[in-house]
Amino acid sequence: MLNIERHIAWRYLFSRKGHNAINIVSGISAAAVAVVTAAMICVLSVMNGFGALVEHMFSEFDPPLIVIPSEGQTLRTDDRSIASLYARDDIEISMQLEQTALLRYKDHQLPARVMGVDSFFTHTAHIDSIITDGFYAVQTGDVERAVAGRGLAEQLGVNAHFTGALHFYAPERKGRINMLRPDKSLRHEYAFIAGTFAVNQIEYDDQLILVPLNLAQRLFDYDENTASALRIAPKADSKVPINYLKKEIRESLGDRYRVLDRYEQQSDFFRILRIEKLLTIVLLVFILLIASFNIIGSLSMLIIDKREDTRILSHLGADEKTLRRIFLLEGWLISALGSICGLVLGVAVSLGQQRFGWLKLGSGSEYVISEYPVQVQATDVVLVAAIVLALGFIAAWIPTRNIKGISKNSTFSGQPV
Repeated sequence: MLNIERHIAWRYLFSRKGHNAINIVSGISAAAVAVVTAAMICVLSVMNGFGALVEHMFSEFDPPLIVIPSEGQTLRTDDRSIASLYARDDIEISMQLEQTALLRYKDHQLPARVMGVDSFFTHTAHIDSIITDGFYAVQTGDVERAVAGRGLAEQLGVNAHFTGALHFYAPERKGRINMLRPDKSLRHEYAFIAGTFAVNQIEYDDQLILVPLNLAQRLFDYDENTASALRIAPKADSKVPINYLKKEIRESLGDRYRVLDRYEQQSDFFRILRIEKLLTIVLLVFILLIASFNIIGSLSMLIIDKREDTRILSHLGADEKTLRRIFLLEGWLISALGSICGLVLGVAVSLGQQRFGWLKLGSGSEYVISEYPVQVQATDVVLVAAIVLALGFIAAWIPTRNIKGISKNSTFSGQPV
């Protein structure tokens, strides 16, 4: 019976109706669903593209994994559990010590995040790929150097070609502040600018400066075994997946330490990105819901147009349930046809933008890229298809639920909604 219902619904979809307006409305219904479906694919793909772009920016600086203390601001590298990490031969470990200090260069001064890093820092970050001026070096011989975020360097009025020293000031961590001579309660260090970097994120470019680890330890009054975090990256020949490595390290360190991957290190940003994507889906679903009302109208008109057919089918033994399924399949096929066309169109446009970059963001240094980034994800295609088909089913069910009162001795009396 289901094959007969499907066959009749398929014939109704493409056959000529008694009134040409029904064909037009059905075509408009399918086209509306197709356009909204394509728009959903394109918008979600662009959002994925921006997310992947920013994720790549963060990955140039953030390590694959970072270990921080669960409580307090610092950890001890001579701790037994931490020492077990150094015994592993499949990971690279870099110490960092990060706190806030006052920076001064000639007449310019401002607070900034000072991050002391060791010689293994380049094993956990692709810092050379984001250098915008000068070069990366925090130590050249006996000379201590600094690498500043591009925005921070501009605010201080320095660049990699200046020979003057950049001064760092931090309050004494131990003891009381001398209120009569507060300047005597500040620890002072200095370094020479070697270069500037740009992650294209404010929290890095405008607030962060890299210095030698031992300079930061002196400035903030810590010994050589103290750090604020451990940066961890698998070695190049390591085959261990990062999630498995994270689980292993977390189990070996226990609850005293937290092990964060790149998503967790930037949890606020990625949480906002997920919320934006969810709100975009909700908005587009609302637009799709409005477009689906066309299916209700076209199917209602088709039910009226085919009342003679329903009377004949009733005489041939079709019950109300069978008639409902025929028109339900008819409405759902309109939605399915629109969704298939929309999915194909949306994926084609997205891949075309990804390949040829048709839509440009603009020109100039204020843009990180010149065209809209696009990344088509199979999960988005499946999600959009499921949403469209579900709404299409609901739109088809509404006008068919009142098909009733058909018998072999009566004509169709149901009133479409």
